[in-house]
Amino acid sequence: MPAHMIKEEFRTDDEGYLLDPADWSEAIAAELARREGLALGPLHWEVLKFMRQYYEENQIPADARFVVKHLAEAQGLGAGARKRLFELFPYGYVKQACKIAGMRRPRVWSTG
Repeated sequence: MPAHMIKEEFRTDDEGYLLDPADWSEAIAAELARREGLALGPLHWEVLKFMRQYYEENQIPADARFVVKHLAEAQGLGAGARKRLFELFPYGYVKQACKIAGMRRPRVWSTG
């Protein structure tokens, strides 16, 4: 969706992370991805939806290892899941996946 079609207003910090994860929508995710130079495909959306569901259920963002486990098991990627995650988000899980999924920037985080 082109940026001019986003009706939701959203605020980000100086690094581009949403200030309020509740503001997230698929349109906002697409805009955040565009700002990161990413075109989101089906597997990107699978990761983002898993991350959002995990956040809703646990009130904390998913550590990368949980996303890798999801890709390995639910998506059948097995041992290649970690590599695939970092192919999807080449500048890193925190820098891109967390930002696009609408998470606040974490202070300390395992990268999986």
